[in-house]
Amino acid sequence: MGGFSPEWLALREPADHAARNPQVLAAVGAHFAAKGSLTVVDLGCGAGSNLRGTYAALPLRQHWTLVDLDERLLAATRQTLAGWADEAREQGEELVLRKGDHLMTVDTRQADLNKDLEWVLGWQPDLVTAAALFDLTSRRWLERFVAGLTSLRLPLYTVLTYDGRETWQPPHPADARMLAAFKHHQHGDKGFGPAAGPEATDVLAEAFRKSGFAVSIGDSAWRIDETRHELAQVLAKGIADAVLETGHVDPATVADWLASKAQKPSALVGHHDLWARPV
Repeated sequence: MGGFSPEWLALREPADHAARNPQVLAAVGAHFAAKGSLTVVDLGCGAGSNLRGTYAALPLRQHWTLVDLDERLLAATRQTLAGWADEAREQGEELVLRKGDHLMTVDTRQADLNKDLEWVLGWQPDLVTAAALFDLTSRRWLERFVAGLTSLRLPLYTVLTYDGRETWQPPHPADARMLAAFKHHQHGDKGFGPAAGPEATDVLAEAFRKSGFAVSIGDSAWRIDETRHELAQVLAKGIADAVLETGHVDPATVADWLASKAQKPSALVGHHDLWARPV
């Protein structure tokens, strides 16, 4: 799995943070409120957005291990986090950050979550997190992942898993065909086998509940307006490119649909956040 540029991740970060479900995040924070410190493993960390979106709800002392396959992104996340923090310094291989009252140490690890999953979970943190990851993975991988978490009784907080909802304004006659073709593309192999795509949250929730974990799910849809015009343009181009790969919509229709998104459209793109913990 790969192909996510630092530029795309930086562009989507404000929308990601605005979309997070506040009730789910508050429940995560309440669960750990009595702890003086916390260890977190963030899977598919990208450029560190999930740390920046989550840290304030957690105890004042935190240790994060950020995991990604892409060495570029691991290098970018250290640089971005150092610029984001109020204070930052290197301590051996770790980055020590102070942001407000929070003190965080950050370690970055390159790992293939397909091959190295059990090794990563074997670090046994207090919390496993991820953002915009699990719709890219397969049903089989998700069930394996949940089995690993539940056997170790590790809680999971994951945000922004795509759920297949998509509404653009103004509407276009090809919207429904474009969405159907995009969903088909979402089920393609992203490195873990045929992807669960929009069904990923349901797969996770079902597997956790069968294993006796408590599960909370909250809406975290992007609501894109004219203030996020650039995000809308890049998103529409990505959707159009994916649809062309499927061959399910003719190129002229795709081009016309994409052109209609040039006039500062608004959009709702559905995601869900999930919080699963042992009881």
